[in-house]
This record gives sequence, structure tokens and C-alpha cells, in this order.
Amino acid sequence: MIEVTGVHKSFGKNEVLRGVDLRVEKGDVIVVIGPSGSGKTTLLRCVNFLEKADAGTLTIDDTTLDLARATKKQILDIRRKTAFVFQNFNLFKNMTVLGNVMEGLVTARNVPKKTAEELAKAALAKVGLSDKLASYPNRLSGGQEQRVAIARAIVLNPAVILFDEPTSALDPELVGETLSVIKRIAREGVTMVVVTHEMRFAQDAANKVIFMDKGVVVEEGAPEEIFARPKEERTRQFLSRVTGAYQ
Repeated sequence: MIEVTGVHKSFGKNEVLRGVDLRVEKGDVIVVIGPSGSGKTTLLRCVNFLEKADAGTLTIDDTTLDLARATKKQILDIRRKTAFVFQNFNLFKNMTVLGNVMEGLVTARNVPKKTAEELAKAALAKVGLSDKLASYPNRLSGGQEQRVAIARAIVLNPAVILFDEPTSALDPELVGETLSVIKRIAREGVTMVVVTHEMRFAQDAANKVIFMDKGVVVEEGAPEEIFARPKEERTRQFLSRVTGAYQ
């Protein structure tokens, strides 16, 4: 179980998160939707300490810590339990596909290279890239690069994978293949929180959808509730603009 409570974050005078709560159970696939600037990405980054929250608590399993005052050791412990998939892949350009997926195991987890290689190959097989082990990122399509990034996350066997708009940097024709990989991994019981603008993915893959706006959670519920019977007017307005519903 992962829970964040009362998360606040400001950039100067701009209050991006205003007391956000999020609870993730093992096996959950939670999709966070909302307009640009609503705080979705900032929330994910605060959970993984890529941004330092101004206030709030984070609980993973039996460990609770203060997001604003966490020590370096506590941050390292949390990062060992989480994995982050970025919008722009963040692959090492001087490493092969296999090397990119092995790197976290070898350097951060001290896994022996032979074992790391076996685990990395298995992770790449899951995302359909067994034939690209020796390729470098500059020889891959954007969709393939993102699948390498996904393999790099799942090989760590984290408590949760955080996806920050994983298809936003892709050409439209490559979006489907990446979402299909994420859906397949979700069906294996991998816990994930996904920030996305892909409403169809939210409807098909999530067991809970969270709608954020102006730094707060406006509404949350099962996909069929949020998309078919939203309770809040702001949710209806947003879905009307992005899906054409309720017009």
C-alpha cells in the first residue's frame, strides 16, 4: 500500500498542489487525468522526490516519512521501491538497449552483471524488444525507446511504477503500441500510477481514475463512474472538451 497525504507544492507564488491525497493499493492501475497545469506531473515527481514537496506525508508499506524533511537515506529507500517512466525516455545514448535496462540493477542494486543481464533480457522480452538488445537508442523509434524505458522500470520489480504522460513525446501512430505494452504489464498485476491525456486508455486499463484541476483532486472513482456518471460539474466540463461527451 502507498499513500500520500496533504501534499503541497509551490513554485514561487504559483501553488501547484494544494493538499492532494492519493492512496494506491497493491495491483492498482490508477490513471490521473486533468487539464495541463493541474498538478498531475508535479504530484508524481513529489512522490519520487524529483521535486521536493513543501508539505505532506508519504507511506509505503509500514514506513511513513515527511515529504518536506526526508533524509537522503529515506529518499534512496523510497526510490528503491518506486520506478519512474519519463515523457522523454531519458535513456543513456552511449549504452545499448540491454545496457540501459541493466544499469539500474548493477549500479543501484549491486546485482551481479550476469544476473542483471538475465533479468534485463526477460524484461525486454515482456515489452517485445528481444531483437534489439545490441541496438543503441539512436537506432530506435520513439515507441521502441519508450518500451526500453518501461523495461528499465519493470526490471527493478518496484512497489509501484509512476508513468508521466508516457505517450506525449510519441508520433500518433506509435501511441497505440506503447499503451498496449502498459496494458499488458498492468494485467500481470503490476501496480502503477499513470498520468495521461489518453482517455481511452484510462477507460480500458484503470481500476481507478482521478481527475485533478488547479492543484486538487476534484473527483475520483471507477472508470465507468467518472466517464459515464461524473458527479462534479468541473469533471463534466473537462470530459466534454476532450471526449465530446455531455454536449
